[in-house]
Amino acid sequence: MSYTRFHKKSLPTLLSSLFLLALGGQAAASTLNQNVSWTIDRPGTSTVYRVVAYGDSIFAGYNGSVTSAAKYAAPTVDAEYLSAQWNADIESVRRTKSGAVASDVYNNKIVAERSYMQASNTRVVAFEMCGNDGLQARTAFKSQTGTCDDSVLTAAESSCKQYVGAAMDYINANAYSGVKLKLVSNLHYPGYAADNVQSSCKDASTGKTVNMQDKFLPSLVRINFAMCDLARQKGFACADNFAQYMGADYDSNGDGKVDSDALRYVAGESQASYLARITTTLRSTLRDANTHFVSAGSSYDYIQSDDTHPTYSGSTVTAGLFGGSTGSGAPRYSTIAGGKNPIWNQYGHERMGWAVSTYNVATP
Repeated sequence: MSYTRFHKKSLPTLLSSLFLLALGGQAAASTLNQNVSWTIDRPGTSTVYRVVAYGDSIFAGYNGSVTSAAKYAAPTVDAEYLSAQWNADIESVRRTKSGAVASDVYNNKIVAERSYMQASNTRVVAFEMCGNDGLQARTAFKSQTGTCDDSVLTAAESSCKQYVGAAMDYINANAYSGVKLKLVSNLHYPGYAADNVQSSCKDASTGKTVNMQDKFLPSLVRINFAMCDLARQKGFACADNFAQYMGADYDSNGDGKVDSDALRYVAGESQASYLARITTTLRSTLRDANTHFVSAGSSYDYIQSDDTHPTYSGSTVTAGLFGGSTGSGAPRYSTIAGGKNPIWNQYGHERMGWAVSTYNVATP
């Protein structure tokens, strides 16, 4: 069995103190700007196109450090696929803020940093958000005693839907007119296995504690439905990270469908249908992404040791407390056969980048 994990890095006390000082004025949870521009420099071509990605720690390539991030986070993985497909240099511009909730990503990244998607060589604009809204709501619910209050979850769902829709409208109105692909990535469920425990609070109707996985899964599924259905309505593609992470790459329940395919959002389906399919019909096929099965006998770890962020392949680049970075390098793979690089299903960021790449257009 293949099993790969990247462990969270320990930081010197000085850096930790500087990080706290830098974020001390913020009322909400700590956030950290992590901006990276990395160009896939393909031999024999000087034409450069741009992929712009906005988001939080997921697109940032967060690795537990306040000064670095994964070089090959999902948007840069997609840039490598585009470079091979278009025979061009592809600049991956990641404008991200680790720890940011959806409103923060929208206001302080997508809107405030719109100039990056307005460049005339921009061909792809992608974004992800809402993960921190969900994580903060989950933390708040877990801390409850007495009678359970679901309003923290419904508030996160409402805010996510509001700002995902606003982000799509803003990108549609402000991105360069020659953009070929606009895309949103939805959410995987970090800590799925760990949430299979009872709450401290008690349900108002039954007077009993609730299983937290049973409580949180429907909320996350409603968020994912909103993201993909808004994408359908507003001309965006939706990369279904939930299906890619949480379902095995073989048919584990004998229904004739590969699990990761069966879990995918179906354009035009109702929220009720999607919710029932994920939380009931196919619930038995869901697996914690720490053990993503690519076959019945082989698995890879898609989640770092913090039980939240995707694993990645390769080195890191400067991104965080001491600023961002700009760089370039040759593609890791000179050719990509069949639309999948050799490690497409072995790391979380590789899988997410591949999922984005399946929506790439044939020509720039």
